[in-house]
Amino acid sequence: MSDEPAHAPVGTVVEALPSGLYRVRLGDGPLVTAHVADRVDRNFVRVLVGDRVRVELSPVDPGRGRIVEKVRG
Repeated sequence: MSDEPAHAPVGTVVEALPSGLYRVRLGDGPLVTAHVADRVDRNFVRVLVGDRVRVELSPVDPGRGRIVEKVRG
């Protein structure tokens, strides 16, 4: 079993919003409002504008998501 979520597209952080939220443009175009997952936040990963991140999308609201990892490279 993989620990990686089933549907977690890669996107680029476009804007840092208040309250720890980020606006992320996914590779295929749409904008998603996302927050940093507890697992990432615990390891003191700093997310900046322009970083590539993997976002796990909410099944209820596809416009919201959770940043699960910072993609290198």
